Amino acid sequence: MNHVFNNLTDSLSEEFKKFDLDEVVHLNLSKLAEYDLQINNLVKYNKSEFFKDLQENIVNKINSSEIFQTVDKNELGFLNLSLNHTFLIDKISNTENDFKDNKSSKIIFDYGGPNIGKPLHVGHMRTLNIGRSLYNIHSFIGNEVISDIHLGDWGMPIAQIITYLENNNIDVNTLDSSQLEVIYPKASEEYKENLEFKNRAQEINKLLNNNDEHLLKIWSSIKKISIASLEENFNLLGHNFDYWLGESDVNNLIPGMIEDLVRKKKVKDDDGALISAENTEPKILITKSDGSYLYITTDLATILYRQNNIGYDKALYIVDNRQSLHFKQLFDSIKFFNFNNLEHEHVSYGTLNDSEGNPFKTRDGGTKPLSELFDETYNYIEKINNSLDQSIISELTNSVLTYSDLITNRKTDYKFDLEKFTNVNGKTGIYVQYSQVRAKKLLENISSENGKPASLILNETDKQLLSKLFLFGYFLEQSASLNEPHHLASYLYEISNLFNQFYENEKLSEITNDEHISSKLYITNLFLTTSKNVMLCLGITPVNKM
Repeated sequence: MNHVFNNLTDSLSEEFKKFDLDEVVHLNLSKLAEYDLQINNLVKYNKSEFFKDLQENIVNKINSSEIFQTVDKNELGFLNLSLNHTFLIDKISNTENDFKDNKSSKIIFDYGGPNIGKPLHVGHMRTLNIGRSLYNIHSFIGNEVISDIHLGDWGMPIAQIITYLENNNIDVNTLDSSQLEVIYPKASEEYKENLEFKNRAQEINKLLNNNDEHLLKIWSSIKKISIASLEENFNLLGHNFDYWLGESDVNNLIPGMIEDLVRKKKVKDDDGALISAENTEPKILITKSDGSYLYITTDLATILYRQNNIGYDKALYIVDNRQSLHFKQLFDSIKFFNFNNLEHEHVSYGTLNDSEGNPFKTRDGGTKPLSELFDETYNYIEKINNSLDQSIISELTNSVLTYSDLITNRKTDYKFDLEKFTNVNGKTGIYVQYSQVRAKKLLENISSENGKPASLILNETDKQLLSKLFLFGYFLEQSASLNEPHHLASYLYEISNLFNQFYENEKLSEITNDEHISSKLYITNLFLTTSKNVMLCLGITPVNKM
């Protein structure tokens, strides 16, 4: 929450301590339309003999803060609160300074990234959008944030590509990314169906792990081609990363890590494979019987790399729901192997499907590239708004792809409906962009000082909007503490909707009272600041024209 509210809740928690109660006071949204917030911490003590004294102390403390104009208490212990707008206009700006926390953490965001040689497909969209949003949210509240794309750039998929090139006498230096993307599935299919191919791929995989110079040059060329293509796509979609590390960057740490685990009896032999000595069901496989590594092997080595070379307090893995068992095993192993006691969390999400609820496919049945979804959305928006600049249409396209993704609770699947998500009405990226453009135009058309009014003149619509704007911190805290961007995405729609009601409720051109105009402009400015910062947190760039 905003520091103003946090200071109050901290002081209220102290009041509970005077009665030997360890209670962390929370402000919740009121379920009653006539109030803004409520406090429920007293309810569990309403049968206690000290209840009335404690309730009176709490109410007095709230009143002395001046944050609320009314405190409605009842015998059950619920406290319903209405914000004091006049007091809060000097206390809340909805800029970063309102939320910076001294107790900041260093957080690594692991995007469980794409494999080199493959195109960026629609399945990557949620990882990118959720990851970028959480990165921005945690940065906004003062945490030190680091993003790592964590490329799949090593192991059997690479060995399969190199085997295919070898068998077909293809010079890697003649390839571009589109040819590589065709080769990748062919090599994978060949590996499944052709034993000779499979044996050679396994041999190449071992030679790569032993740093064969010739094969490393081919691998390096494949990686270079892929990364150039990925960067092009990421630039188009407005994504960037602090680190472009991959599995290959930790490969040299694995033999020493395995030796150490064997010596400490943290792993044991299982028909030639190595499994964790921890008693789990299923068993946690660390290396296969042929000595090859698994995802968990590389992820464990990545933990060692990060704690030794980057340092962190918390690592968030933005990867879909289907990998839940993998991350449970990884986090269990980090503790069992005594790597560290830092925080690790799997930020899981549901799948993105087409408008029929089926997995996104191309016309020939392949996985749909993300650039294709971008182009379809761009062309759809261009048809409706063909007078706009290409750069604005690109920003609106990214707004649609981002907002439609984040408005959905990340834990659930959702259908991408292009017509629905580009509608100028409803919970869409187009609607929230339209609202802030409308606010900018309103300010451009009124020549006035942008300072705070000496006294507020507010009708009911104004009050509703202003109250919601003052609660930005509440929704920001929800999204940050739960790593769920949809709280802020829904909030952006709510303030946009309330602003449009505010805009249509009274015409500014017809108001003659200076204080009244000043009140309207103050609210409009606060809406613009809030809207801009929510968009920043979500990873959406505000446009200037629509």
